Amino acid sequence: MSRIPLRPDKAGESLATLEAPPDWRAVFGREGPLELEIGCGAGGFALEHCRRHPNVNYVAFEWRKKYAREVAHRAEKHGLAHLKVIEADARTVVPKLFGSGTLDVIHLQFPDPWWKRAHFKRAILLPEFTRFLLGLLKPGGRFDFRTDVEDRARQGLSVLEQAGFHNPLGAGAFHPYDPEEAPSTRERRYLVTGQPVYRARLVKPG
Repeated sequence: MSRIPLRPDKAGESLATLEAPPDWRAVFGREGPLELEIGCGAGGFALEHCRRHPNVNYVAFEWRKKYAREVAHRAEKHGLAHLKVIEADARTVVPKLFGSGTLDVIHLQFPDPWWKRAHFKRAILLPEFTRFLLGLLKPGGRFDFRTDVEDRARQGLSVLEQAGFHNPLGAGAFHPYDPEEAPSTRERRYLVTGQPVYRARLVKPG
């Protein structure tokens, strides 16, 4: 990602400060499948996914200022008005912005592994929050999970399945690479080097 002058205002600040879910149709100015990404990082997946799928309404969270503001800048530069970036901690803001059964897809890709026990509480796929995320999805909604850390992959997949997500390939099974899916910045590197990526595409029972 090239360096650009950081915008002075927080990305998506008007949304991050809301205390109740907005009318997302009004926010995007149209109807469309509503998708959430938790931790978009450098934005490689969000930008490419939105380029490939102009029909989706996409909300990407990233707490790191540099990444959030640069991704927002690139979305504007490339005319991706259906991509909204929010510079905030998803664990505290997502519950305020999305109601039960409102999301079509949730993406969680290459989350921080939080190796230290004292930091593990910052993880996204903890049982209580995972059950909450299940509740945000519509019946039949999908959860897209990818990581390059095997033990975190197996632990995360177990938590997702125990929370009530259905694994179409069977409990504990990871999904193969799908060339039709947009790769993230990190995943693109791994596709070149051959390093393993653990992917799960789970579904909320209908």
